Order: sequence, then C-alpha cells, then structure tokens
Amino acid sequence: MPERKPPALTVYVVRHAHASPGKDDAARPLSRIGRGQMRQMGKFLRKRGLLAAREFWHSPLVRSGETAQCLAKHLKRRVTFNQREGLLHDDPPAIMARQLERVREPVAVVGHEPHLGALLSLLVNGAAKPVRFELQKGAVVALHRDRGRWLIQWHLAPEMLRKS
Repeated sequence: MPERKPPALTVYVVRHAHASPGKDDAARPLSRIGRGQMRQMGKFLRKRGLLAAREFWHSPLVRSGETAQCLAKHLKRRVTFNQREGLLHDDPPAIMARQLERVREPVAVVGHEPHLGALLSLLVNGAAKPVRFELQKGAVVALHRDRGRWLIQWHLAPEMLRKS
C-alpha cells in the first residue's frame, strides 16, 4: 500500500504592524501608520487572492490582535481570531512549530520579532538558530508545506507596496 502523504498547506506568518509608543508594552495599540500598513496590505492581498486563511492566530499583545483584525477587515473575509500561546517575543519557536504541524487548513499567525524570524528559520531550515529571517513590521510571509517540508512561497513588506 502506498504511503499517505499529508496534503499541501499554506501558513501565513505576519509581523504586527507599527504600534503607538507606550509604557505598557502589552497594551500598545496600532498607530495610524500601522493601520495604514494593514489597509494597504489587505487590499493588495485581496486583489490578488493571495491570503486564503479563515483563521488568524495572534499573541496576547494588543498590537498583534489589532493587526490580525485590521488585515482581515481589508481582506474582506470572515475569519475567526484565536489568541495563542507561543507567539510572544521570547517564546521558544518550537511551541508554535508543533501547533503548525497539526493544522490542516490555511492559518495566519500574527506575532513579533525576534520570535517570528526564529520560527521561520526552524520551519524552513530545521533549526531556530542561527536566525536566518527578520520580518519588517507589517510584513507577510507565505509558507507552503508539502510532503513534510516548509518552503517560502512569497514575502511582502509594506515598503514593497508603496506607490512610486
């Protein structure tokens, strides 16, 4: 009997957008710039059909949840939002990597650096260190898992979408 291969899957890794300054780091909301970044990113992705996730996972920090909500709003998609453990700055990336191994539908994961860079390094290269990726605020990376391997499909940062 032939070996059953897991289906191909896309996961979207999103760094939170620009946030307002504040003394309470966990409570910092998106700034006007950050909301603009997500408006522009959402519209760009929607027009091209590039983000298919119906579920958005985010860290407990306000700016992460707001990034997920703002992006989904401009994608004009009905999605569910789930706050997840394992998405804070200094969380071990293996926590989220284990969760992603169990997903069967596209999901967007919204978090922070340096965690996301280490997570991408772990998924793509098999080791979190040395960190091989660094996401700009508001950037989105699409990872495709096929036959147990994660490959980067595309990467977009807000600066790449600016009008010339």
